[in-house]
Amino acid sequence: MDSIRISTAQNIDIDYEIAGLGERIAARCIDLAGFALIAVVALVVMGAVSIGISGGAGMVVLFVFIAIFAFYDLICEITMDGQTFGKKVFKIKVISIDGTQPTFGQYIFRWLFRMIDFGFPFGWGVVALVSVAVTKNHQRLGDILAKTTLIKTKPRTEFTNVAFSFKLPEEYEPKFKEVLHLNDRDIELIHEVLTGYYQTGNADLIYAMAAKTKEHILVTIPDGMNELQFLETVLKDYNYLTASMSV
Repeated sequence: MDSIRISTAQNIDIDYEIAGLGERIAARCIDLAGFALIAVVALVVMGAVSIGISGGAGMVVLFVFIAIFAFYDLICEITMDGQTFGKKVFKIKVISIDGTQPTFGQYIFRWLFRMIDFGFPFGWGVVALVSVAVTKNHQRLGDILAKTTLIKTKPRTEFTNVAFSFKLPEEYEPKFKEVLHLNDRDIELIHEVLTGYYQTGNADLIYAMAAKTKEHILVTIPDGMNELQFLETVLKDYNYLTASMSV
């Protein structure tokens, strides 16, 4: 699967899977279904106001609907962290190709090229379909020019799986009670780094994550324990201590 590397707030690089053509189409269908519902309501309102007041009021409703349709993606992505309602349902979002949060200008740029990508009638156009299918980062033309793409936001490893990934003996004694200063997302991130190391052997991620974790919980690694063992111990201690607190 194609992926993109994103630097987290803890300055740790994590690979996220790039959303494929299927997710993008499905998210678009959700958005269009919402517009279809709005269109039905708009038609009913237009008919009602045209009969009760004047035909001009119906035109106002029509223009409002067109404006909402035209600016929907732009407004949603700017205000909803790179997502529309359809993208949120399928857990995908817009991200810069360098892994940073898109700027206002990038959102504008990809929105301006929607007419070329999607064309007429409403929905997915041939240009967008072909571009997303053949480009390395699954980008439509607007994405290529704005230097953005879509990624899957759902974590590869859910915390419920992380928390019970270690089978601890009943007599287990935690070494770092300071791990309670961490939260579930911190533990997910540590697990992501460990998984990446197990798969690629890239020790740089381990050193960086260990350094950040030590700094956060204010501990030192004991003699005889390396950075990898430290992170594994942090996961075990967090699992044990949080499980004990919930009993």
